[in-house]
Amino acid sequence: MSEPVRFLNTFAQSLATMSLYGDGHPARERVIDQAYDSLQRLLETESRPRFSFLGHDVVHGEVALRELGEWDWGSRLANAGVQRLEFERGTSREEFEMFLEEVLARLTLQAIDSTTRSPEKRSTIKFGAIGVKGSDDSVRPVEAVAMPTAGMRYSLNDEAAAVRWMHDEVLDTGSLPLIEAESVVRSLSLAMHGDKNIVIPLLQLKEFDQYTTTHSLNVSVLTMALAEWMGMGAKDVRAFGVAGLLHDLGKVRIPKDVLTKPGKLTDEEWAIMRRHPVDGAKIIYESDRDLDLAAAVAYEHHIMINGQGYPKRHFDRGVHAASKIVHVCDVYDALRTNRPYRAAWESEKVLTHMEAGVGTDFDTESATAFVTMMRSWERRVAVMDESTEMSLGGELVVTAIEGKAP
Repeated sequence: MSEPVRFLNTFAQSLATMSLYGDGHPARERVIDQAYDSLQRLLETESRPRFSFLGHDVVHGEVALRELGEWDWGSRLANAGVQRLEFERGTSREEFEMFLEEVLARLTLQAIDSTTRSPEKRSTIKFGAIGVKGSDDSVRPVEAVAMPTAGMRYSLNDEAAAVRWMHDEVLDTGSLPLIEAESVVRSLSLAMHGDKNIVIPLLQLKEFDQYTTTHSLNVSVLTMALAEWMGMGAKDVRAFGVAGLLHDLGKVRIPKDVLTKPGKLTDEEWAIMRRHPVDGAKIIYESDRDLDLAAAVAYEHHIMINGQGYPKRHFDRGVHAASKIVHVCDVYDALRTNRPYRAAWESEKVLTHMEAGVGTDFDTESATAFVTMMRSWERRVAVMDESTEMSLGGELVVTAIEGKAP
């Protein structure tokens, strides 16, 4: 991997992580240090590195960086008004962090307190829009760039493609690519927090063959939203989001004709279907022992509070708090989705069903919080297909049509 590509990857990683953690958090400080160190190595090889973001193309100097492949941060940065980056030697760690904060503010459309800026210290980093040929102000110092007035556009196409690739990798190799799973969750979190108020972006199912992909993304988003609603910290929110994304991973081992069967399953087919919690937990745990929470959720997400559900346990014990939350979100999205054997339920019907099942099917705290959250945030649910772009910034326009499943 070349130094320019390595720097851009650490740069994107730092923005994604900073969107999750506040000032002083060890994870935030670590990624900023990594990106800054990568920049310093780059500056050792060239005195004035310059990057341009043109649609899906990323250009270093005058050379397109083909190594980045499907790297989507270029278009996100360009849409936020960051089409050009320039660095000079002498950049300090402090001004680099301030630069990252301003770029993140553009991506999430947050205000920056101009009184905290130090213009005399910001001349080594410049960014801005690419001007017309011959313009001498196409790239300006960071402190001179105004905040964008237009909203940034966002779709879940890349995230859906990443989840499909993850499932294929698990099926082919038996091992879970953890980095990609965490990257998808960070990207979903960025989409959720792009507006001044939290947004819940849910994918609408177009073809039932893609149900597992769509459902996994939606459960991850709903799980993170509920975890935040219940007051959990950023670290737990992200861990629960990963667990939500991977809760149905075992379904990759279910034959497609069983998974997508339009009619009633036979007893033998039900036995195959009911294996997916055990299979998913085993895949996750054997891929990375640090994912014991996600493995537990994969195993427990079909176990109800009254002990019913599957897999059957040899003795009565409670399930993890994350499993209770994912179970609620799992049922909501499943019932709100058109299936071969029934039409999608309206949102209010699902919420009423959940209220009736509190204490038996659903954990009281989790289900009550979820119902309250969804009724309070009804206008913050943005329903889209993979190619639909959601506007981040400004007033949210809800595209959900009552009775049509997300």
